[in-house]
Amino acid sequence: MIIIPVKEGENIERALKKFKRKFEKTGVIKELRDRQKFTKPSVKKREEMKKAVYVQGLQRQDD
Repeated sequence: MIIIPVKEGENIERALKKFKRKFEKTGVIKELRDRQKFTKPSVKKREEMKKAVYVQGLQRQDD
């Protein structure tokens, strides 16, 4: 359960923003989207490899 301490006189929009940020960090929405469809382990591995190659390419460009 997410607990957001709200100070006396604090704006409700600010509290909502804190809640949304904490909720995003938990990864609930991402997990729900992943569970909506089944992806084979081989496809997951292939996507991870493509992402790793992309990130390495970006790091090489910086150097």
